[in-house]
Amino acid sequence: MATITNLTGQQFLPNSPEYPLWQWQYATSTFAASHDMRPGLIVQPADKTDIKRVIAYAKAHGTAISIRSGGHHYSGASSTGPANIQLDLRSTFQGPEDLVYVEKGGSSFVRASVSHSVGEFNEFLGEHHAFVPHGQCRQVFLGGHVQTGGYGQLIRAFGLLGDHIRALEIIDCDGRERTITQRSDPEMFFAWLGGSPGNLGVLTHVLMEVYRDADYNGSIGIRAVHRYDAEKLRTLLGYLAEMSDDENFPRNYDLCIGVLSSPGGIDDGLDVYMREEHPEIFGEDGFPAWPRSMIMIYAQYVPFSPEDKPDMDFFERLRTGCFMSTPLEETPMSELTTQWIFQNRREFDLPYAKRTYSTRSTTLATNGWVGWVVERIDEIARVSPENGQWVSAQVQCLGGKQSMFRRNAENGTSFSWRDTTMAMTIDNFHKPEKRAEAEAWQARNDRQALGPDGIFSKHDRRLLWGAYGSFDLDAVWPTYYENRRKYERLMRARSKADPHGTFTPNAFCVKRAEVSVLSAL
Repeated sequence: MATITNLTGQQFLPNSPEYPLWQWQYATSTFAASHDMRPGLIVQPADKTDIKRVIAYAKAHGTAISIRSGGHHYSGASSTGPANIQLDLRSTFQGPEDLVYVEKGGSSFVRASVSHSVGEFNEFLGEHHAFVPHGQCRQVFLGGHVQTGGYGQLIRAFGLLGDHIRALEIIDCDGRERTITQRSDPEMFFAWLGGSPGNLGVLTHVLMEVYRDADYNGSIGIRAVHRYDAEKLRTLLGYLAEMSDDENFPRNYDLCIGVLSSPGGIDDGLDVYMREEHPEIFGEDGFPAWPRSMIMIYAQYVPFSPEDKPDMDFFERLRTGCFMSTPLEETPMSELTTQWIFQNRREFDLPYAKRTYSTRSTTLATNGWVGWVVERIDEIARVSPENGQWVSAQVQCLGGKQSMFRRNAENGTSFSWRDTTMAMTIDNFHKPEKRAEAEAWQARNDRQALGPDGIFSKHDRRLLWGAYGSFDLDAVWPTYYENRRKYERLMRARSKADPHGTFTPNAFCVKRAEVSVLSAL
């Protein structure tokens, strides 16, 4: 493949010295051999004109385009193989007009480009004393994050980041600039937000509605760390299971419990706090002597009326006996969201066997799940790092009748599994030579957690952002979408948006509807 003429931005062929730097992404460490992530050409467009020229070139030459904003996708779907082009948007839209805060009609909005990371976006919101739900990984970029939902800590109280999108600015398969809203094009709005990320055109900017700190005075939250102990984990997950099973649990609260089986895996800003509050744990070299394994608590309360008051026991039992905790005091929501962001690009610079499960169960506190998941985590965590494996787990309550994740189900987006009560990410990072052991451990999790007799979920319910397993999305579509009717609706949108296959760079996408299917409608 040759470079494209008349482009202003940079281009990298596989023989370019800089190519390995720009070709690398999160999934490379795990899927370099099984998923082709060696684009024939990497283009970093300077502007929309460059993007249009790349689309025109791809159509003329019968090649496909993969779209990358950050490249954090766990299965590497933002990359492609030697016959195709990767469009790298990480630095394309970084001007003053690409991140703008506006207040209008009593509401607040942000116009943001896909070329901003969650960390940059969060800092910008903080400057304006505003917030919106989003994920915790600093180096995730907004392009993929918006299209796959934007799952994060505030999910019960406020829903997904994707629920707050009011308009999408795109460049379509014919190089036309378009603005899509739910009113102007409900089918494409539906497909873009939760359907087939990166396979409908090039997303450049979004307009989203955000919240102001001043409208939620009285919010509080904690981030606490416990030394890892199986019995302590059992107690804490028991609290979470009780919350998840209670369909009437107030919307005001969100809770996520994590386990990290090594002290060196993540830096989410705790060092700064600990240096002030616990200087004794810092050695002469300046590095903290963290416990070898940790249980991490993220909990928050937000009032929705002047009459709402927090239940302080909710927080006290979560931090009792902890190694450290941030102060339990009123804190603006924009500051709480900043505290929850992980500063590292990834947990461990190792290959991983990933799983993210979803369930609608309301019996997790009584059916044995708590003991089961503690046993599965403890098998790895209690012997890390001697076993060459490290567990990184996060378990979060999403459900309840009042949960905005559930109540937003009919808001015009296609994000799946809105009846979820709990989501569980349980990843095994491992040394390369321990791959078989890590996959065997996860295979046992699959057998015991999922299916008619599954202790966690009776169905295999996956999330696009946490994809794992088969890379052929059409072959496993029931794990990502609730029913065939919804999937075929997305197939029709894909066929309309990508008739030439310009945005079909790999198999991880909704299949385009065939002509026979379309004509039958």
